[in-house]
Amino acid sequence: MQTIIQQLYSYRVFHVKNFVASESEESKELAIGMPLSGATEASAKLIKVRSLESTFKVKLDEVVPTRRKPIKEVQEIIDKNLPAIEQEVEELLQRKTHSEATFKEVDQHIKELAPFADVPIPFEMYRGYASIAVFTGKVSRDIEIPFPHEKVFSPSKEGNFLALFTPLEFRDAVQKMLDKSNFIPLPIPKGEGLPKESYDRAIQQSVSLQRDINQVEKRLTDLKDQQREVLAACEELLMSEVEQTEAPLRFAMTDQAFIVEGWVPESEVERLKAGISLSTAGKALIKEMPEDEHYLPPVEYDNVPFAQPTQLIVDTYSRPRYDELDPTLIVAIIFPIFFGIILGDVGYGAILLVTSYILRRFITFREGRWLLDTLRNASISSIVFGILFSEVFGFEIRFGEMIWHPILFARHLNIGAGAAEGGGPNITGLLLFAFWIGILQITFGRLLSSVNHYRHHGVRGAIPQFGWISVMWGILVILWSMFPFPLMPNLQGLPSLALGLSISSMLGVALLIGGILAIVTESALELVEIPTIISHTVSYARLIAVGLSSVAIAMVINFITIGMMIEPNLEHPSVVGIVLIIAGIVVFIGGHFGNTALGLIGGGLQSLRLQYVEFFTKFYKGGGEKYNPFGMVKRFTED
Repeated sequence: MQTIIQQLYSYRVFHVKNFVASESEESKELAIGMPLSGATEASAKLIKVRSLESTFKVKLDEVVPTRRKPIKEVQEIIDKNLPAIEQEVEELLQRKTHSEATFKEVDQHIKELAPFADVPIPFEMYRGYASIAVFTGKVSRDIEIPFPHEKVFSPSKEGNFLALFTPLEFRDAVQKMLDKSNFIPLPIPKGEGLPKESYDRAIQQSVSLQRDINQVEKRLTDLKDQQREVLAACEELLMSEVEQTEAPLRFAMTDQAFIVEGWVPESEVERLKAGISLSTAGKALIKEMPEDEHYLPPVEYDNVPFAQPTQLIVDTYSRPRYDELDPTLIVAIIFPIFFGIILGDVGYGAILLVTSYILRRFITFREGRWLLDTLRNASISSIVFGILFSEVFGFEIRFGEMIWHPILFARHLNIGAGAAEGGGPNITGLLLFAFWIGILQITFGRLLSSVNHYRHHGVRGAIPQFGWISVMWGILVILWSMFPFPLMPNLQGLPSLALGLSISSMLGVALLIGGILAIVTESALELVEIPTIISHTVSYARLIAVGLSSVAIAMVINFITIGMMIEPNLEHPSVVGIVLIIAGIVVFIGGHFGNTALGLIGGGLQSLRLQYVEFFTKFYKGGGEKYNPFGMVKRFTED
């Protein structure tokens, strides 16, 4: 069914019964056992592939295929290349583990050798004495020992080293003196020869081990770059095989038949029938079941490429039901417009636009790309409205001496050198502009609701929705008849008919009363929601309020940095002035980047809120079930 918003799918449930003769118990066991065996073999291979992906930290969603590989080619890779890759990776990991363990041991040995390295005493002279006590360790300063001894003191920034040799009978006394001097004993490393030679050998071994570790990591990185797409293709093929071999286990089975029930797009029914009939030699019964209003079909989006990224926004709220309109295309148009109205700055929009393209190099999964596409569209809208508002980083757009005046409404405040020449922002015009947007979108939402209700309940179901529209426009006509509003119709001059009421007033009252009566046909309790007409319309003022706050922050940043820190010190240069100029530049850049982030958050959230709360509640319920077709969408392989 084609609509202005979406071509909705029509689904039919079908049953497939395959009557296959199975006369013996042996053949029945074989028929049931083959899928399990195939699933086990494919599952074992899949585990190996995922183990390699885990080693390489490869995520399937982040791999961008360069080409789709034929299944025969991928199967050959699984059978021939995969074992070799697995063996090489295992050997590399074992080598890396051994090198890292040895590196830790050598590194610890280097730490033990370092205090002794500058002392020219071989290690064998520190041990093996029967009558001499040996003390080695770190001290804060040199210590005078009043007993017979030999001492070596080596000062160092890392800690002064002390080696002390004294007869055994003085060991306890010397120990007490050392303890009072904050002596930290150090164990004598194993080995012989001069400590410096052992230390240099350990350093060389450490460098060699680190080089080996780096080589292994480089090889693993090269393998990751070479094999990530191959592994993704292998996983996709093996997952498909596992699903196919395990599929019969999900079916209702008897000794001689199995039954399959599911949904299929109506456009695919005939092709599916032909395929099943061909594969079963005509031994299949296919029956199309009528739609059941209590069991709605699942939903698959069918949007133009421009609107597809916005499906993520709609799904965040809820997927459309099968029997209601899909708002994705509408949101794809309106969301960037609202974002642009709020942020509305050429400079900030350009920053976000560049950011969206830079992030595409790092974000490769579909949902991430959709977010970046939405950000790109919103950024372009911000640039367009920045031109209409004449704003770039809080300044008016200038071409030399010529000022580009706002085409819509001025939003510049009277702050600093960038103060608006026209006396500040046009608050009245901006607010009424926002109210008009609210009036039109809420009316549009009620019109869409009337379409949904007409589909389910006919004209009677659509009448209350037109009642809401009538009440809204009745209130507007009454207000226009009583007060003059800029940018809105002035109906005060129309002639009076009766009781002092003008034609417009009577029309407004008629619309209001007629709308109330239409709403009551659905439920009298709905009348308590009438005040929301005003509150939801006024809520669109956030488009202006949040935007003005962004402009105010930008202009304050400009005033502080340029007006107070940079320009005054350029006129009277000094050392302090140069520091302030540099600080002003840093604050200017950081402040505007921060305001860009605030604009992104504020513009995004407020635009979403207006869609979810003020717009969707008029016509959209959601709660649809995602269409999850049997099998998978292949990205890396092809038949």
